[in-house]
Amino acid sequence: MVHILHIDASPRGERSVSRTLAGEFVDKWKAAHPGGTVTYRDLGHNPVPLVDETWIAAAFTPPEARPPELAQAIAISDELVDELLAADRYIFSVPMYNFNVPAGFKAYIDQIVRVGRTFAVTQEGYAGLVAGKKALFITAQGGSYRPGTPAEAYNFQEPYLRAIFGFLGITDVSFIQADTLNRDEPSREKSLAEAQSAVRLTASSW
Repeated sequence: MVHILHIDASPRGERSVSRTLAGEFVDKWKAAHPGGTVTYRDLGHNPVPLVDETWIAAAFTPPEARPPELAQAIAISDELVDELLAADRYIFSVPMYNFNVPAGFKAYIDQIVRVGRTFAVTQEGYAGLVAGKKALFITAQGGSYRPGTPAEAYNFQEPYLRAIFGFLGITDVSFIQADTLNRDEPSREKSLAEAQSAVRLTASSW
């Protein structure tokens, strides 16, 4: 039985394209895989705290040696990491903000990138500890940043997501993107139709 972790990052509600597409994907995936289970987290409406000095001290202190204040500082991170490790697959819906991910999603990433838990430092270098999983990123972009477009160099979103989750060992990743959402209506509708088609096709086989 496959267990999915579904995370929305947009602070928007019904107006969010990434959130809407991800919801459609999950509904279709559950219909095609009735034995599967889904854990849901809404970072857009319930953001996680930023990493601070106490968090850093806790992360580099063995659990058995943490005083109560350090244990409390790292508790949310431990919960998020446990949730990540418990899932087989991940669906992340992430809008583009200023050519990258929203601050709330970056805060989540900072909470789950943990030495000794999601990555290790070995004599050969870094080693991801979240292996054998796969992730789907559903992204929404106001412009077009695809290869060959004039704005391609401004797309730090996809390269960053591939790099940071690959660092954790999640290298089987795919993207469904809706772009040109702030352009003319025909461009927007064409992109949405393509994304919705990709959602339908991917959900049945993913």
